[in-house]
Amino acid sequence: MFFRTILHMLLSRRKSTLDVHDVGRLPLRVWPVDLDLLGHMNNGVYLSIMDLGRFDLLIRAGVWAKFQRVGYYPVVGSETITFRKSLQPWQRFVLETRIVGYDGKAVYVQQRFTVRGEIYAEGLIRARFLKRSGGVVTIAELSELVGIDVSDFETPEWITRWAADVALPPTRAEAPSDWSI
Repeated sequence: MFFRTILHMLLSRRKSTLDVHDVGRLPLRVWPVDLDLLGHMNNGVYLSIMDLGRFDLLIRAGVWAKFQRVGYYPVVGSETITFRKSLQPWQRFVLETRIVGYDGKAVYVQQRFTVRGEIYAEGLIRARFLKRSGGVVTIAELSELVGIDVSDFETPEWITRWAADVALPPTRAEAPSDWSI
């Protein structure tokens, strides 16, 4: 995935520009390295390929260059995916990526794997941004850098509920692995 990511990051620079809130569409193909033993795209590969769509959107919206300039980088805090149909070897598909909301700390991105407009799988991620110098980028800092007003966006209630339901304790808090709960 490392070389594939670099390749797509370079290719994204040559594509038409997007607004950060547009739907990014990235045409892709299932390669042999994406397959599992059952002969279809491995479930873990979907999550890795979702990175390509998020990079494509950020680059085409001009946001990635701004992040690089100030030393911000995204990290996934939570993610989920639902599968409907399998992607097969050599099959072409389009990865659709769209920012669907914000909360006080994070950005929510929904992504779809589509074939001829039909959804095969859909994922949702909650991402935060960190500073290379240390610390967390606030949504206010992110909004100022990108030049957007996140108060214009209402995060769907089911996404807010999902984020709360899957949250783990903060990194500085204890998080014992106790299966009796």
